[in-house]
Formats: sequence, structure tokens, C-alpha cells
Amino acid sequence: MQPVYKRVLLKLSGEALAGNGKFGLDFDTVLKICKEIKVCADAGVEIGIVVGGGNFWRGRTSGQMDRTRADHMGMLATTINALALADALEQLDCVVRVQTAITMNQIAEPYIRNRAVRHFEKGRVVIFACGTGNPFFSTDTAAALRAAEIEADIILKASMVDGVYDSDPKTNSRATRFKSLSYLDLVNRGLKIMDSTAATLCKDNSIPILVFNIDDPENIIRAINGEEIGTMVKEAN
Repeated sequence: MQPVYKRVLLKLSGEALAGNGKFGLDFDTVLKICKEIKVCADAGVEIGIVVGGGNFWRGRTSGQMDRTRADHMGMLATTINALALADALEQLDCVVRVQTAITMNQIAEPYIRNRAVRHFEKGRVVIFACGTGNPFFSTDTAAALRAAEIEADIILKASMVDGVYDSDPKTNSRATRFKSLSYLDLVNRGLKIMDSTAATLCKDNSIPILVFNIDDPENIIRAINGEEIGTMVKEAN
């Protein structure tokens, strides 16, 4: 492969790890995704991963539960996914570290920015769990924050659709996919691919976002090679 990015932040949704089951973990699916991550790591790309927890728990749909507690439960769900990714990568002989925004010393490192950067320099994949460590912030915002902290070249947002559309392609057969968008377009058009806090953070730090479909895990390689897939979100020309 011929990478055009040196350091990337890969944002994986929890649902992507569930396979066809849509809930929990499908380890065969996890392995397929991790095989492509290893190819990129072997090519010298420095990879940080932020993973969601929606395959186990979604705090915003928890009904009458206290939002803070519900979000803490979601952070624990991301940790389950992070450990599964780490196990799959290690089975593929890829050196990996898990860092959590909430201290869990028995199972993972605490998130320390300088330590994460040092891991990258040593060729290790780093998985960031627990979001930002704070309630009321999504894992998309965590991806934007970590990307800014580690000075990633781009956020690769692996989603369940092949880009950003002007309406829901699942319900509107005439939905049109955007090839590129500005950060403000995401907010002003009310496009739901990323929350406004995350989009604003990316805008303020000039971090481009590539949204693509993870159903074909090889899209990770295509994205890092700079191929035209999905939708690119960046500063307006």
C-alpha cells in the first residue's frame, strides 16, 4: 500500500463490531476489521482508534435513567469493545495498547497523551476507550478531541453507510451522497453523521474527516491510501 497519511484516528462505531447480529460482538467481524488495521500498521501508519459502545448500550435512549449514570455505562461498553479489538489485533501479531479515560489500572493504561504518542513512535496501535471520560459528550467528540491531542492527519469515520447523504438513504431512494462538505455544512444542514460539538472541534483544529462504509473493511486501506471513497469533510475552499 501507499499511505498518504502518517498518523490517523480511526473512529469505529460499536455497531460495526456486532456483525449481522446488530448487538454484542461478532468476533469474526472484529478480526476482519483488525486484519486491515494491521496491514496499515505494518506499512508504517500510526493508528489511534476510538470505539463506540452502541452495540451494548446507548445512554441517550436509556429512558428515565439519570443521564450521567447512563453515560458512564456507555463508557464501560466502549471498554469491552476496546479490549475485543486489542485481543484480535494481538492474535494477528500486532502490538497494541488500550488507554481508558476513566482509570482502570487492572485492565488498561490510563489515557496519557505523551505516552500514547510514544506508543505510536514505537509502532504500536493505541485504542482509546471511555470516550472523553465525561458524560454528555459522544464518542465522536472523543474522536475529535483525541485526534487534536495526538495531532492526527485525519479522522477516518468508519460508519454503516458509504458517506454523508442529504437525507436518509435507507428511507429515501433519491438520497444524494456528498463527495465533500465543509464543517459548517454538517451543522447548518442538520446532517447527523457527527454531532455539532465534534464537528466544531474538528473545524477549530483543521482536522479533515473522511466518512466511509466499514461493511467492506478494506475501505480502511483505501482511505489511508487517499482513494476517493465516502465523503470528505474539511475547510471550505
